[in-house]
Amino acid sequence: MPMVRKAHAQWQGDLLNGKGTVGFEAGALPEVPVTWRARAESTDGKTSPEELLAGAHAACFAMALSHGLAKGGTPAQSLSVRAECTFDKVGDGFRVTKMQLHVTAKVPGADRSKFEELARTTGEKGCPISQALAGNVPISVSAHLE
Repeated sequence: MPMVRKAHAQWQGDLLNGKGTVGFEAGALPEVPVTWRARAESTDGKTSPEELLAGAHAACFAMALSHGLAKGGTPAQSLSVRAECTFDKVGDGFRVTKMQLHVTAKVPGADRSKFEELARTTGEKGCPISQALAGNVPISVSAHLE
């Protein structure tokens, strides 16, 4: 059965001086403030769509990689993932120009080269968020075993 996840946004004012909030209907996260300044200049304790995308990608990648490792017979003891979503001016507008995933893992018994290859393929196309970005946003992966 398909799962539908919901979020909502409120915005007041124009793009440059306005402000808004993003909320998540599951209730697991609080409503968070967003502004153009937080998106394009300094966060000032607020978030941006790109930071939310980075968080979603980090979580999705960690889940998919842990599954792939377990399926391959070397379950992860721990995975630490950082996602960096780059938002930049392109032509007359702005866009997400790249996503970088960095994973450091404790995987007893893992072969380093097999781990790195699995991390790369999982990051590029093996999780649903990677699949949503594929063909539109370049994704790079750096993977390290502890």
